[in-house]
This record gives sequence, structure tokens and C-alpha cells, in this order.
Amino acid sequence: MRIKPMPFSNWHRGTVALMLSVVLLLTGCQPKAPSQFSQAQQDSSKKGVTAVAKDATQGSEFNKFFPRPAAGYARTFSQEKKGFAEAKLNKDGKNVAMLSINDTTGIAGSAQKYAAATEKIAGYPVTNLGNQTAVLVGKYQVKVQSRDPSFDKTDRQAWLQKFDLKGLEKLN
Repeated sequence: MRIKPMPFSNWHRGTVALMLSVVLLLTGCQPKAPSQFSQAQQDSSKKGVTAVAKDATQGSEFNKFFPRPAAGYARTFSQEKKGFAEAKLNKDGKNVAMLSINDTTGIAGSAQKYAAATEKIAGYPVTNLGNQTAVLVGKYQVKVQSRDPSFDKTDRQAWLQKFDLKGLEKLN
């Protein structure tokens, strides 16, 4: 014996349609919480605000100034865009440092942090902050960031000296 399903009456259909409409209305009209990035998006979308200056140097032009890998080290370029180039420095397959050059054109106050520098590498002012050491060559900042505790300040300074800083100054 087969049980025959009971057909919905018009009243039942109307109730289901009304309930679905109410649910859609209530869920669709709820205000959305602002994204954690909404303020940054608004700030960066303001007219006249740019992340990189229009006359910044192309990142591909920086590649020739990076140091060649030394014995036991491998260098892999990881990012290149207008005003910036970056390479990973690996030793025995492990990332020990990040090497970078960026054009500070249009970045207000970028050169000011070098004004009080007491250290120099090849005649250029040096800053040390945490796990990074940087040198200012004209409008370019050359930076080495440690990614491994074994790669210390002495290593960072040694790798900064391996960059073609004089050549980079001429690019200026």
C-alpha cells in the first residue's frame, strides 16, 4: 500500500511564502559591520593619495644592484614592482634574510630617520631597528632584514656592503 502525500492547501502555500519573505526581509536589511580594512580603503581612495610616486624608479632597474649569492647562499628575487624590489637570501634551503631596495620618492619623512645616524657603510648613513639594518643611498633605501636568529646585525651589515651602492647612487 502506497501512502499518498497530502497536497498543500492554498492557505499553507501562502503561509510558507509569507514566512520566507519575512526571513529574507529581516536578514537582507541588517546593517553590515564595517570591515577592518574599510578605513584604510577610504584613506587610500582619497583623491591625490598614491602609494607610489609616479616618478619612482621601476623595480626591475634595482635588480642589477643586488649582491651576487656568496658560497653557501642562494638569492631568489621574490617581488618587483614600481619603486621596490626584494630578494630572499637562503642558506642551506632556509630563508635567513630579505634583501630590498625601495625608492623613497613621495614618502614623506623617509630620509629624516637617517639624519641622526652615527654609523655609515661606504659613506652612507645606516639605521638599525630590531631585526633590520638599512642604508640610505640618495633617494633609495637598501635594507636587509633577518628572518633567522643566526643572521645577526654583523651579517646584515656585511650583506649591505655587497650591494652595488655606488652604482645605485648613479641611478639617482
